[in-house]
Amino acid sequence: MDKPRKVYPSDVSDEEWEFVVPYLTLMREDAPQREHSLRDVFDALRWLVKTGGQWRYLPGDFPPWQVVYQQARRWVTAGVFEAIVHDVRELLRLTGDRKASPSAVILDARTIQSTPESGSRAGYDGHKRRNGSKVHAAVDTLGHLLALTVTPASEQERAQVAELAEQVQQATGQTVTLAYVDQGYTGEAPAEAARAKGIDLEVVKHTEAKKGFVLLPRRWVVERTFGWLARFRRLARDYERLGSTLASWHWLAFATLILRRMMNLVADSA
Repeated sequence: MDKPRKVYPSDVSDEEWEFVVPYLTLMREDAPQREHSLRDVFDALRWLVKTGGQWRYLPGDFPPWQVVYQQARRWVTAGVFEAIVHDVRELLRLTGDRKASPSAVILDARTIQSTPESGSRAGYDGHKRRNGSKVHAAVDTLGHLLALTVTPASEQERAQVAELAEQVQQATGQTVTLAYVDQGYTGEAPAEAARAKGIDLEVVKHTEAKKGFVLLPRRWVVERTFGWLARFRRLARDYERLGSTLASWHWLAFATLILRRMMNLVADSA
């Protein structure tokens, strides 16, 4: 159990582990049925999401893939990755002299190419000309993840406003009153869905015809968040049989990012 193993770049640091272990310990670390180090299991899962590897191809110095998979399912069911992200987000906002919970968010979606594993629930995104899944997200004005849902790529962004707004208000304690969106969210239906949750939609429009990528006020923040998440190769395509699993790996990836950011701030202030 305590046998040394190779150190991987995706491994959790000592400081990060000290912070997250209370979230991850669903039973005592010394429980008699535990045969493998919980930290090694967490590192194995981070390795898989970061590198895009397959379960059965986990390096041999990690615990067996079946052990990592079963523990990952327990963590997903318990919502521990979401809890880590929400708590660290509040700490980072307070460190930056902001209120713990935001009053404004940005909504957007990105389409991820399907694979044979996810093809049964895929849809066709006519705008992106891609068959796959669509990840709908809400972030605060710093780019911190607040809400996320996965649908077939054929689903419209405006149809997910109610779900995202509900998640946002649950995560923030009903503090959000404004959401910036692109023109894919225009119409009375999404505006009414947001208002039902106490949020006004503000559509950020292009001021003139564009060619190529244009940086839009406010809206660039969520695009940056998607860029951060795209560095995790397991999220490059939809390799999961369940959309809920794809969503959970997004939360884990963002937890990895936000933990490192917090530890860097702690180190800088020391």
